[in-house]
Amino acid sequence: MEKLIELYRKKITATQIDYIRHDEYEINWNARLVSIRGARGVGKTTLILQHIKNTFSDNLSKALYVSLDNLYFSEHSLIELAETFLKKGGTHLFLDEVHKYPDWSRSVKNLYDDYPELHVVITGSSLLEILNARADLSRRALSYEMQGLSFREYLIIKEKKDFPIYSLEEIISQNENLSAEIVSKIKPFMYFENYLQTGYYPFFLEGENDYNNRLNETINMILDVELPILRGVEISCIPKIKKLLSVIGRSAPFIPNVTELAAKIGVARQTLLSYFKYLEEANLIGQLFKESRGLGMLEKPDKILLENTNLMHLFAEEKADIGSLRETFVFNQLKKAHKVQFSTNSDFLVDGKYTFEVVGKNKKRTQIKEVENSYIIADNIEYGTDRRIPIWLLGFLY
Repeated sequence: MEKLIELYRKKITATQIDYIRHDEYEINWNARLVSIRGARGVGKTTLILQHIKNTFSDNLSKALYVSLDNLYFSEHSLIELAETFLKKGGTHLFLDEVHKYPDWSRSVKNLYDDYPELHVVITGSSLLEILNARADLSRRALSYEMQGLSFREYLIIKEKKDFPIYSLEEIISQNENLSAEIVSKIKPFMYFENYLQTGYYPFFLEGENDYNNRLNETINMILDVELPILRGVEISCIPKIKKLLSVIGRSAPFIPNVTELAAKIGVARQTLLSYFKYLEEANLIGQLFKESRGLGMLEKPDKILLENTNLMHLFAEEKADIGSLRETFVFNQLKKAHKVQFSTNSDFLVDGKYTFEVVGKNKKRTQIKEVENSYIIADNIEYGTDRRIPIWLLGFLY
């Protein structure tokens, strides 16, 4: 255990706290069991290390961070670690990569039930199933989903300037004033294209030249390791799933013909629909359904987008389609806190109320002018006007 403590102290020392994401203030860290899920690379580890550094700076021995893929656990159990930690006066245990520990849910349940004085925070893949875990942790854990950086967060990191979060209702009703206020401080389009290419995952801070290599490694880890372990996908199917992602990435946007696509990649129709669901759970794609449809496991989606624009640039063998890029950005920034559906009138129906058409600079509102609560989300404009909202302003939703 001493080696784990040494590694923990080194990580805390190396952790920077010059910018802390808003997720820090949304999480109830006082709960006895907290679960933080999210796609690999979005910054879960950094978030909990920053929290420890800020909260326990006066007494770091009260907390302990460990990654459950550490070799320590090949000879020692999680329960053994927790007991020793408690005897040393510890109170808060932070368990990273929890899904890599055999039968993790049962062990975490035991920690919760048998050691009421212990606070536990677990992090894991977005494929982590708290609700369906065999130990039924859903009744015990407060669960949070962490997303990649918003455009707002990217600007704060790049420019060291603070920008507030705006609700969707504020953006819709005050977009003229809000856009003018922000543009008086910064020129959004100086940064917007770079954000779309290399700004969603925080590891751009480690060097933008290696960004696509890191992103590619991240995706391979999700597909080659997490899908087989956490969803039981056969290894032999992974090349077909990679081919599917490439097809989606090159489309503008992707309206799936399920029967034709299943034949193209060599799988059964129901298998393909299962792949769609797994990829959505892994935060690699987003499925959009019409207003009248549910979100059943094996329903055909009306439209599929990659989860974020950085993935589009990676998978597009040539330049990514601009229309699909715009839609992907809007979908990604909205989905963190809003229900986004396919719209028969335009591009998106949001929260069952707002209709959004995502367009270039000069496109008019003709198609949706008779639709109640309808708005144009326009690219290449700095200032909003009435029902014409600058696309970049949706990057201030979180």
